[in-house]
Amino acid sequence: MMKNNINYTFSQNKQNDSWDKMEMSRLPYHVAIIMDGNGRWAQERGLPRARGHRAGMESLRSAVELCLEIGIKILTVYAFSTENWKRPQEEISILMGLLYEYIQKELDELHKEQVKVRTLGRISELPAPAVYEIKRAQELTSKNKKLILNIALNYGGRTEIVDAARRIAQLAVQGKILPEEIDEELFQKHLYTGDLPDPDLLIRPAGELRISNYLLWQIAYTEFYSTSTYWPDFRKEEFIKALLSYQGRQRRFGGLK
Repeated sequence: MMKNNINYTFSQNKQNDSWDKMEMSRLPYHVAIIMDGNGRWAQERGLPRARGHRAGMESLRSAVELCLEIGIKILTVYAFSTENWKRPQEEISILMGLLYEYIQKELDELHKEQVKVRTLGRISELPAPAVYEIKRAQELTSKNKKLILNIALNYGGRTEIVDAARRIAQLAVQGKILPEEIDEELFQKHLYTGDLPDPDLLIRPAGELRISNYLLWQIAYTEFYSTSTYWPDFRKEEFIKALLSYQGRQRRFGGLK
């Protein structure tokens, strides 16, 4: 899928060794990723931060490819947070431009590979060209079933919870629900991911050990994997390391095994 002129994959032997260690029956159904470290990756190489963000696009392509190859059903990536508006305007413009470029370049191939593109966040507040491309991608891929690609844009976990609370409050005002009917199940249905299962695995590149306001409700029992590898260097080999780490754990969800 999504061919390019640069070879970012690891050697065939190493790939085979990694695949041999994986239990294909124990793969996570839903993987979430915080795509972090683009700017630091570029700065350590004496490059503009924009080069790091562009290299990060290649890692996203690689992640989508691997999910398609091994059968992971949902990939949710943190692309732009509500807090990212605090960054310099030049960098924000670059990020929005790369989003526009990514959808334009990859949409046909994503559609061909049966990837459904969805977004999480307050999308209407993004620049008009980006909103147009997002809506076009969602409409074109709406019936695809092989992989759901959720792109979190203008997203914040607290904002998501506030938006869900507002929707529920409106239903209560309209008399459609009673306060005593509000429980965790109902609340979850009004989140951006209301029709999806929670992530099984959350991957955080770049050595950071914080959640950064990402999927706060959904990751209550998600397995967490942190690596010092910057996102632009997070290719299939690194992804498989995260999957192997996941498979070595016992998920107890607060109970006993």
